[in-house]
Amino acid sequence: MTVEERLIEIEIKLTRQEDLTQELNQLVYQQQKQLDELRAFCARLARQAEDLADGGSAPSANEKPPHY
Repeated sequence: MTVEERLIEIEIKLTRQEDLTQELNQLVYQQQKQLDELRAFCARLARQAEDLADGGSAPSANEKPPHY
C-alpha cells in the first residue's frame, strides 16, 4: 500500500467520522428538545395535580373553554 493510498484511506475514515459526529450532534439536539418538552409537560401535570389537591376540579373533556 502506497503512502498516497494510505492517505486517501485516512481521509475517507475522517470524513466518515465527521458525518457520524454530525449525526450524533443532531440526535443529541433532538433528544434535548424532547426532554425539554417532557419537563414542561411534567410541570403542567404537577400544577394540575396541585390544583386538584387544593380543591379545584379537573376540566371536563366536553367542557367548552371560557372564550366560547
